[in-house]
Amino acid sequence: MGRIVVVNFVSIDGVVQSPLSPDEDRDGGFEHGGWIVPYADGTVDAFLRTATTGAGGMLLGRRSYDILAAAWSGADESEPAVAAMNRMPKFVVTSSPGRLGWSNSHAVVGELAPAVVDVRDRATGDLLVLGSARLVRGLAELDLVDEYRLLVFPVVLGTGKRMFDDQGRAAGFDLTDSVVTPSGVVILTYRRTADGTRRRQLSP
Repeated sequence: MGRIVVVNFVSIDGVVQSPLSPDEDRDGGFEHGGWIVPYADGTVDAFLRTATTGAGGMLLGRRSYDILAAAWSGADESEPAVAAMNRMPKFVVTSSPGRLGWSNSHAVVGELAPAVVDVRDRATGDLLVLGSARLVRGLAELDLVDEYRLLVFPVVLGTGKRMFDDQGRAAGFDLTDSVVTPSGVVILTYRRTADGTRRRQLSP
């Protein structure tokens, strides 16, 4: 059985929209696309390379799948992370299963909880969720995330899609690793507590 691991770029105020380029996602008139670029140093690159090459597959929302497929499906496979993404299975939560052109892609259809649990139980390694804000919120609501690897960038955006809403389920996570990169990005790894509950209760 695999684990579901969310890897996401996050601003200080929790925005995850359009981190890589201006035209990635302009929903809502978002004008700050590409906000991670000035801070993407060698430590960030190395972290993402290790996370990708060590994964057993990807679990993606349809929009993030299309963005990644356009960027990486035809890229130079001499880069290990690119080769890993092209090789590994890609499970796509989508209502249009007939249009998946990236190699080794598989549609995940039907009710989210049983469909994702089936994929997870058949996986042989970590399933990385990259981007996919709507999917992440759904997984959090269903309490299906085993680990968060969050790259917090030193910028406040003010507007934009955020990773969480108010529909999630309370769950406990342990901080298992933290790294501060030369450009000021903080990389935090949170793994679900052994019993899956909140370890500390807030005082009323």
